Amino acid sequence: MKTKAILAGLALTIACAGIVPSAVAKSADGAGAAHRLSGEAYFDAVQCPSPPAGYEDFTSYPGLVMTGSLEGCWYTKVITSKETPSGVYRERGEEVFVGSLDGAPVGTFATTYAFESKWDPNASSGVELRGRCQHPIVEGSGTGAFEVATGRLDFKDIIGDPVTYVYRGHISLR
Repeated sequence: MKTKAILAGLALTIACAGIVPSAVAKSADGAGAAHRLSGEAYFDAVQCPSPPAGYEDFTSYPGLVMTGSLEGCWYTKVITSKETPSGVYRERGEEVFVGSLDGAPVGTFATTYAFESKWDPNASSGVELRGRCQHPIVEGSGTGAFEVATGRLDFKDIIGDPVTYVYRGHISLR
């Protein structure tokens, strides 16, 4: 069961990305901007070795390299997880992103997340059939370029070898 939880978490983290160009819309006065987000991600503890100060315990999974609209590292802290005999796995937690949006200055923002997936209950080593997660940005959690960030990212697991993660969403930088 613990193996499924680890694989599900890895799948969740990875499935939250897919490279697609982002679209940017600025307000009439050029101040705040709403950005459409999309991209891919993959685990790499070398490129993303450790979470930023204040998030030292966000190490439930290796650092996730974010590519596409968001460029940087994503760190996860699992708060709860539950698995059913029928193969449903659910997980909730907190995350922090450190990096930039479309090459702009660096900053951080935090999210909460809810992940759910379906696993083959007949497979002995954990075979994910599908998975998805939602990541609302915690208002007031941002620093630097993301100081006033609000929005949400949705990730989808693309089942294959390896599982890939595609993210889409939006972020507002009022």
